[in-house]
Amino acid sequence: MSTIKGGFTRRNVIKTGLTGILATGVAPLVFSRGAWAQDFCNNPTGSTVTFGLNLPLTGAYAEEGADEQKAYELAIKHLNGEGDGGLLNVLKPSALKGNGILGKKVQYVSSDSQTKSDVARAGATRMIERDGAIMITGGSSSGEAIAVQSLCQELGVIFMAGLTHSNDTTGKDKRRYGFRHFFNAYQSGIAIAPVLGEEYGKERRAYHLTADYTWGWTQEESIKAATEALGWQTVQTVRTPLGAADFSQYLTPVLNSGADVLILNHYGNDMVNSLTQAVQFGMRDRQANGKQFEVVVPLFSELMAKGAGENIKGIFGTSNWHWNLPDEGSKAFTKSFGAAYGSPPSQAAHTAYVQALLYADACERAGTFYPPEVIKALEGFEFDGMGNGKTLYRAEDHQCMKSVLVVRGNEKPTSQFDVLNIVKEIDRETANYDPAIFGGELGAAEPVPQCR
Repeated sequence: MSTIKGGFTRRNVIKTGLTGILATGVAPLVFSRGAWAQDFCNNPTGSTVTFGLNLPLTGAYAEEGADEQKAYELAIKHLNGEGDGGLLNVLKPSALKGNGILGKKVQYVSSDSQTKSDVARAGATRMIERDGAIMITGGSSSGEAIAVQSLCQELGVIFMAGLTHSNDTTGKDKRRYGFRHFFNAYQSGIAIAPVLGEEYGKERRAYHLTADYTWGWTQEESIKAATEALGWQTVQTVRTPLGAADFSQYLTPVLNSGADVLILNHYGNDMVNSLTQAVQFGMRDRQANGKQFEVVVPLFSELMAKGAGENIKGIFGTSNWHWNLPDEGSKAFTKSFGAAYGSPPSQAAHTAYVQALLYADACERAGTFYPPEVIKALEGFEFDGMGNGKTLYRAEDHQCMKSVLVVRGNEKPTSQFDVLNIVKEIDRETANYDPAIFGGELGAAEPVPQCR
């Protein structure tokens, strides 16, 4: 692998000026899309280009991480012209040719983030500094995403986030070098609250159990605000540690709290465990305040639904995407993924695959791997064919604006994969919001930092 660690490029250096450049200690200049720019971290000079996959293969979100890895491997095959091409065939507009990126074959290195932010940051650092990764992608925790995109801003390497749902990722902690395809907690609130009002009425008392990190905090805040706007009262909000196996000490107080709805702001194995234990406590069989006691999980996936089994039936939540959507992009991806792995893809797999393609397409449209030009190609890019309808990569905060799904655990599944029903699809316009509400500054794209 050919890796540049802040050294000179052989391309487009004006030989007569080389001595002067060396004498001043200033980084050399390369010509990129009609503009002179400094050389950049891991500029690929060989025949390959390397993605760094930062994946939670152990920890509370390991199942999501494993599905993301499958999706990235499939995306890389398709980018290199292998297999059926998947979504390369339906992305519009598209500059992808199926011959790698800018003629270079795509390869990858990976690191297990263990669903821990510090481990994720350390893994991304290794992949950039040791392995020459041109782009970092992956993750199923917003804590990981925020830590890694901050690092990538420091090092001048683009980060295409995997599954991250905290408002902070593209809010107060947004970065110029970070991009999110997945939706956020605020949009979950916009989508699910009207459905909850219709189903359960507007006089409800809610008790929140919340994962104690950035995603849980912003999901609790968003769902609390959306349900209180309906007329619901919030009885109590309680934080729980990420990765807890036993939630009984947190569930017991719910029974005598006066609440008639339990809202589980949990994800991955935490959600499977807390929901299963809530059912074992008899919460779905009891009455409270003259009403049927209900459980809501504002964000969940197919993988979590499978893990929860019978307990997920009838539970409302939101999702970024679902494999049985009828559009051509969803059908193409589900077909490719199913043929490769024998099961439908999860929403984690979908967002991972799409992010890989969008980065590659941006490089092709920019005509370079130079990060500021790739950033420009992504900012404000509007596309279709990826399974979420017409989608905009919003320039102001690097949040993809697209439709959002309200889902419900299937009461009568026909197979082990038929675990969710789409209740409602919230269009892009309804899910839209002013990016200024969450604050934060993207920061500069240039000057581009050099690898350490």
